Amino acid sequence: MPSTSSVAIIDYGSGNLRSAAKAFERAAREAGMSIDIRVTSEPEQVRSADRVVLPGVGAFADCKAGLAALPGMTATLEEFAIGSGRPFLGICVGMQLMASVGREHGDHVGFGWIPGEVVPLAPADPRLKIPHMGWNDLMVLATDHAVLAGLADGAETYFVHSYRMIPEDPAHILATADYGGPLPAIVGRDNIVGTQFHPEKSQAAGLRMISNFLKWRP
Repeated sequence: MPSTSSVAIIDYGSGNLRSAAKAFERAAREAGMSIDIRVTSEPEQVRSADRVVLPGVGAFADCKAGLAALPGMTATLEEFAIGSGRPFLGICVGMQLMASVGREHGDHVGFGWIPGEVVPLAPADPRLKIPHMGWNDLMVLATDHAVLAGLADGAETYFVHSYRMIPEDPAHILATADYGGPLPAIVGRDNIVGTQFHPEKSQAAGLRMISNFLKWRP
C-alpha cells in the first residue's frame, strides 16, 4: 500500500477517538502498512483521505447534530461514502446514522445510505439488561466479504448499545449477534460497512477487521 495512504477518523465530539486511532495504528503496524491515521474535524482532510471512519457514542440525534455543527462535514461524508466509492466504516452510532431514520427520543432523519430504521433493543428474554453491554459472538453471514475475512462464527466482539439497526434489505446484514434474538452486528453495501460493536475494543477480532478494512479495495 502506498506510503501516502490515509485514514480520516471523524472528530465531532462523539466517541473514544484516541482508542480508535490507536487500534488503527496498531492494525496498520502489525500488517506492515504505512498509513497516516488522522483524527480530524476538517472536511478537506476527509475529502482527501483514502478511507474514512465515523465513530459514534451516545444518542442518534446528538451525534447527527454534532456532525451538522461542523460546516460542510455532512455533505463531505455523503460525497465520500456515496460519490467517491472509497472505503467507509461506521462504528456503533456511526453505523446507525447510515439508516433512513433513528427512533430514539422521537424520529430523526439519518443519512439513508442503508435504507432502514434504528429501533430500541427488545430482547425476548426479560432478564437481559438494556443497554446490551459486553462481549458477544458473531454469526457471519457474508463469508465472502473482504472486511470479514478470517472472522469465523463465534468471534467475540464488544458491544455497548440500547438500539439496533434494521435494514430494509436483509442482504445488507453481513453478520449478526444474539441478544434475546438476532440483531445486526455488521451491515454494509458497496463501499460502506458498519459495525454495531466497537472493533477498537474487540481485541483480536476487532484488529482483524480493522486490518481487513485498511486493505479493502471495494
